[in-house]
Amino acid sequence: MATQRVARVRNAMRGAVPLPKGLGARYRDVMTDQSDSGADAADIFTEMMRIQGESARQMMQALVPDDAAQDRSAVDTMADTMAQFQRSWLQAWTPADADAAPLMADPARWMEAMQQWSASVPMLDPAAQQKMWADSFALWQGVLSQYDADGGEADDPQLPRRDRRFADKAWREQPVFALIHQTYLLIAERLRESVDSAQGLSEEDRRNLCFATQNVLDAMSPANYPLMNPVVLERTMETGGENIMRGLERLSGDLEKGQLTHTDTSQFEVGENIAATPGKVIYETELFQLIQYAPSTNEVIETPLLIFPPWINRFYILDLNEKKSFVRWAVAQGLTVCMVSWKSADESLAHIDWDDYFRAQMHAIDVVRERLGVDSVHTIGYCVAGTTLAGTLAVLAERGEADKVASATFFTAQIDFANAGDLQLFVDDGKLEFIRQASQGGYLDGRYLAATFNMLRGSDLIWNYVVNHYLLGEDYPAFDLLFWNGDVTNLPAKWHAAYLRDLYRDNRMVEPGALSAEGTAIDLTKVQTPSYVQAGREDHIAPPESVWKITEHFSGPVRFVLAGSGHIAGVVNPPDAGKYQYWTNEADFVSLDEFIAGATEHPGSWWPDWIAWIEGHGGKRVKATAARRPGGKSNPAIEDAPGRYVKLR
Repeated sequence: MATQRVARVRNAMRGAVPLPKGLGARYRDVMTDQSDSGADAADIFTEMMRIQGESARQMMQALVPDDAAQDRSAVDTMADTMAQFQRSWLQAWTPADADAAPLMADPARWMEAMQQWSASVPMLDPAAQQKMWADSFALWQGVLSQYDADGGEADDPQLPRRDRRFADKAWREQPVFALIHQTYLLIAERLRESVDSAQGLSEEDRRNLCFATQNVLDAMSPANYPLMNPVVLERTMETGGENIMRGLERLSGDLEKGQLTHTDTSQFEVGENIAATPGKVIYETELFQLIQYAPSTNEVIETPLLIFPPWINRFYILDLNEKKSFVRWAVAQGLTVCMVSWKSADESLAHIDWDDYFRAQMHAIDVVRERLGVDSVHTIGYCVAGTTLAGTLAVLAERGEADKVASATFFTAQIDFANAGDLQLFVDDGKLEFIRQASQGGYLDGRYLAATFNMLRGSDLIWNYVVNHYLLGEDYPAFDLLFWNGDVTNLPAKWHAAYLRDLYRDNRMVEPGALSAEGTAIDLTKVQTPSYVQAGREDHIAPPESVWKITEHFSGPVRFVLAGSGHIAGVVNPPDAGKYQYWTNEADFVSLDEFIAGATEHPGSWWPDWIAWIEGHGGKRVKATAARRPGGKSNPAIEDAPGRYVKLR
């Protein structure tokens, strides 16, 4: 029975979307008068869109007998529900202005909206506009020639542009859907080209315009709207509209909480099946808790490891499930691992500023040294915490206390922000003022940061989830990395403003003495601590070209390693997974290009290379007793790991 129903759905789709009558004649007329090509192009396409919208209801009605009035009423209700979803979704992504709200609620207006928006792009002069629409005609001619005169389906149409958003064969079976997505891809391609090649733009203006253009194009993809997506139409008929009803419920819930859902959060509990490596909280301040993990070996390396995770996210990116946990793996290698767990900001932390995070790192170093009775610690700084760790090392060097840190490891961290990647798009005066106004109560809501990072990869982190989980009604995956990604943290407004202004915008940290911490000038050239610098080859948050610059400012020995993948997967890559690769270069080199040119590629994880490097900077082992086991008399604990702070919202 289910097979028969699917067959009826496909047959209904195939028969309900004929080519508009007279389209061929109108097409030929337009081709003889190129002077008005843009307007007539939109007219032709809009007519096709109108018929496609009507066909959606016809396809649904084709599934029930003529005398089944009750069933037909249900089909009408289903179609109305789809329209309601489209209106709700548009209201979430368009201005509240009365003229803007209905922008694409009617599928027939989509092409008109695309034409009007592309015409508003300053890079596209009238001649370029006319050429783009003339090229559209050539595209349509090539596409339509592969379908029969009545608009029937083609066996295997060879379409010129491919995109994974339109990979399903439903986008190719009917000429209307083929023209919809092919024209969208053509327009998107030309608009991106126009911005890339525009004259008279500063590099900053070009990058901002590229970013804005791509975000609008991502949002306007026909795949994102139920009445324009043949895959969604088919799923809606198969499920009787259940997918759309489920999507409406999810959309309403996400709008209420102000955050897009990426995973099934019910499958994870911090401290149970995520952030579950055994340990104790041995110290805390108003800003952080300090976790010490229980040893899993009889002997441990004498010098302990202190990890500073970024306070932009929760620390357990380094302690996901057992197979992915860097913490659990490091403990198994014989390291005494301590982890800082930062408190998510609220009004009580409104006074926290730049100095406080440097002070916290130096404080944590001293606490670990005192608790474990050692002279020095190995350290790791991830992302922004690595930036601060570099400054901390400079301060300690200036004070004659550099020997407190035996080594420093930097995970995708930047100290020189000259080529700092996509986040530089958010540091002009206007955006900084917006962030200031958004930081109510002395802190910035973490949902703003989450939305910002999602926008940097909108097609993958926003619209892909819209289609799969709002429109198609698919179940959310149970993915620990996505759970972590959605577990946002708030940031102290004073610190955040200084970070964006002094580092991302003005790049002052690499100017000796331009910045200070706790009254001590920061001069990175005085850092002689042995350092291990890891960069991700595909990192768009901290590009490898930017991370590399650590080697140009530190005076001590630096081992640079380039890992496969990006900001997260390039770091969280356990050896047993056998994924990706990394590159090393044992020769002399003075630039990233030289490093890459002479690099040796190694399969799998770089973690074993790192632990070998650590052991080369003090591999003596001691028994894992007394203070090496947190929670005893010699090392009392406050509570079990992962502690309270990581659970505060």
